[in-house]
Amino acid sequence: MIVALGADHAGAELKDRLAELLRREGHELIDRGTDSSESVDYPDFAEAVAADVSAGRADRGLLVCGTGIGMAMAANKIRGVRAANVRSVEEAELSRQHNDANILCLGARFIDPQVAEDVLNAWLKTDFEGGRHVRRVEKIGKLEGPQQ
Repeated sequence: MIVALGADHAGAELKDRLAELLRREGHELIDRGTDSSESVDYPDFAEAVAADVSAGRADRGLLVCGTGIGMAMAANKIRGVRAANVRSVEEAELSRQHNDANILCLGARFIDPQVAEDVLNAWLKTDFEGGRHVRRVEKIGKLEGPQQ
């Protein structure tokens, strides 16, 4: 699987840790940065990762900031993106099963690194259930308005 990654200064350390886990499991990575604790603007990284997912250059995306909230808000502005801010394995599984989330957002200040690894593994291994959820995901897509 090709996974695009991005983080701001608050999430860089956790992003790098999760990137190592992804590499060990054989995933191909597109790392959009950042790689330091120097202050940066999270929307820039959310946009880059979301664009990779939206354009099909990446199968899934991972974004990490202090809370996960800003990354999710910014990423969800990009057509075709369904970014979920998650803090537990159960939320990760449900975001995939019911919402077909294609970007996982994590808050480095609010999630233990080992829990973040467990969340990421669960999220990557969980499939979309389809069925009644297809109609709902299609309705989310329609909220984006007509394609330009």
